[in-house]
Amino acid sequence: MSEQSSQRIRIDKWLWAARFFKTRSLASQAVDGGKVRLNGERPKPSKEVKVGDRLLIHIGGYEWEVTVAELSDKRGPATVAQALYVEDEASHAKRQQQVAERKLQADPGQAIKGRPTKRDRRQIHRFTE
Repeated sequence: MSEQSSQRIRIDKWLWAARFFKTRSLASQAVDGGKVRLNGERPKPSKEVKVGDRLLIHIGGYEWEVTVAELSDKRGPATVAQALYVEDEASHAKRQQQVAERKLQADPGQAIKGRPTKRDRRQIHRFTE
């Protein structure tokens, strides 16, 4: 990791090192696709970030608002990756609320598990007759 605030690193490389994406190519595709905003603007994957830059990252149904705290071009453990950014309190609270709402929603895939069992067939026959 680097302690120099004047040093810069590519945004796709930083997103990969901060563990927002599994590969650099996925990070690059997300930046190209408009899923990442740098200081309110839509950057290219080669755009360089520096300490203090604000990022808005959309992944799936979730949204992160983070400030770059440190720079790194190497992917390390999750604890080290979390030290690379500081997430806004509002962003964290909103994401936790989304997680809670998704847990409460019923999973449509759990209702039907395949062919009916013998017990299920008997209940179907009772209902239809």
